Amino acid sequence: MNGNLNYGIIGNCKSAALINEDSSIDWLCLPQFDSASVFAKILDHEKGGHFKINNADYTLSQSYLENSCILRTVFENKSSAFEVLDFMPRYKNEVQSFYTPREVIRLIRPIKGVPKISLDYKPKLEYAAAETTTYIKDDFIVSVYDHDTYDSLYLYSNISSQAILSGTEIALKETAFFSIAYNEKMKLPTVEQCLLNFERTKVYWLNWCDKTPHYTNYNEVILRSAMTLKLLSFDKTGAILAAATTSLPESIGEVRNWDYRFSWIRDSSMVIRVISKLGHRKIVKDFIDYIIDLVPEKDEKFQIMYGINKEKVLTEKVLSHLSGYENSAPVRIGNAAYEQKQNDIYGILIDAIHVELSEFPLVYEKKEELWSIVKNIVWIVKNNWRYPDKGIWEFRDEDKHFTFSKVLCWVAMDRAIKIASLLGKEKPLWNEIQSEIKKDIHEKAWNEKVGSYTQYYGSDALDASVLLMEQYGFIDAHDERFVKTVHAIEKELSYEGLLFRYKNTDDFGVPSSSFTICTFWFINSLYKIGEVEKSRKLFDQILEYSNHLGLFSEDLDFKTKRLLGNFPQAYSHLALIDVALNFN
Repeated sequence: MNGNLNYGIIGNCKSAALINEDSSIDWLCLPQFDSASVFAKILDHEKGGHFKINNADYTLSQSYLENSCILRTVFENKSSAFEVLDFMPRYKNEVQSFYTPREVIRLIRPIKGVPKISLDYKPKLEYAAAETTTYIKDDFIVSVYDHDTYDSLYLYSNISSQAILSGTEIALKETAFFSIAYNEKMKLPTVEQCLLNFERTKVYWLNWCDKTPHYTNYNEVILRSAMTLKLLSFDKTGAILAAATTSLPESIGEVRNWDYRFSWIRDSSMVIRVISKLGHRKIVKDFIDYIIDLVPEKDEKFQIMYGINKEKVLTEKVLSHLSGYENSAPVRIGNAAYEQKQNDIYGILIDAIHVELSEFPLVYEKKEELWSIVKNIVWIVKNNWRYPDKGIWEFRDEDKHFTFSKVLCWVAMDRAIKIASLLGKEKPLWNEIQSEIKKDIHEKAWNEKVGSYTQYYGSDALDASVLLMEQYGFIDAHDERFVKTVHAIEKELSYEGLLFRYKNTDDFGVPSSSFTICTFWFINSLYKIGEVEKSRKLFDQILEYSNHLGLFSEDLDFKTKRLLGNFPQAYSHLALIDVALNFN
């Protein structure tokens, strides 16, 4: 298991918190995923804010309660022990809707002896942009930010407010509770109510896991990855986040720091493709509804990404007052990539729609709306597939004829033809466009000298994304050109079992970390071309690079194997599931 990003994630599909293995809540945004932070120690050790149980005299261990997203941190020494249970409530209420308050509940329960603890509670609202003032009231502690904007946070507990804020040592003789709430409570929380919320939330996750198929091999890692993808879904709109954080660097001390608390069409559609295999139709259906709501007009152009509340303008801003994760500035909120043109998104989205229409029954009205979106995508692809774009890796310099983008334009036409057949709407002209794109790729993307399909037309550079040609059905796994491409990519882009996305210099220089999903794509490709034993060996190896809870970020450092980039990363976990399913 790898170090550094040793965090667990808890959440309720409204927001999420990251909790360090030392018990510190170091990241929490309320009232939702993309709101301003109330704790952001992960982005600035001094200014960011946190909520920690001091632990100098204890040995710590951390795990999830089985088949749940409830995090358990155990503190133990020779004479005493206690556990910390962290979760965000999620369960069905009396009217069968989900109760998902904007709240983190923390329970501290003695296990043996009389543990001595002290608390370090330091909320810093609005990304710690200015001072947060914390007051003791009759029934709660309130923290207030009142500068260019206003915000507040409430803490309820059965521990003395004075003891909490002063860090006074407390003898833990009974269960202590903490309710960190965005809204002031109408009814004061009690330890009994928090314990009931705990039991109800545990049952919710047990039921959710029970609906997931049980696999003979790698069942635990599949299930943990599936739960992580669920935590990155936003109930309100059906959006799926790329990750729960912003600005965790791809490389320490460099500037590849981006806000990932948005819904990329590509990432989200890939999640749908995988999660549908696990039978969780609600996530699939909600995301399709999100897409339908995003494009109400037939001539509306798709963006590569949107806000989780369907925002279409995601202005990028630098928070210069924060030092960044391990001093890796800048810290960014918003993401300027929303303005980019990436032609691959059409194929990936229409592939997800094809999954929905072919695997899950839909009401007729939704079929009509989806058919309009399909025809809109076909019109866009027909008129744009010949043009260059920014590509899957969002190069910020000149556009190029990226092979992956061309392949996904072919996928768009292929799935559109299949959807037309499902709906009894044959479109012969679409077959001609599909054939033309395929011919163009085979003629212009293949480099005989390199012995591989390359990153873009006329290039000698290799790119891990072309490995998806087989997964999306463009080429057979045993086609000589694909086999050669896999081997060429292994020779050029592999380093100790981890893959570069590419090696040619981009806008920021040659990458020094491995994009985790690329390694999973490579392992999957090895399996498909028949190198099963090697594939499984590399899969077992990369699983060892997860953190102590089996979670992955976006990147892995080539030399140290430490986790880097935003966390946890939907991309990484969906690809992990895809590979693991091969071995079942």
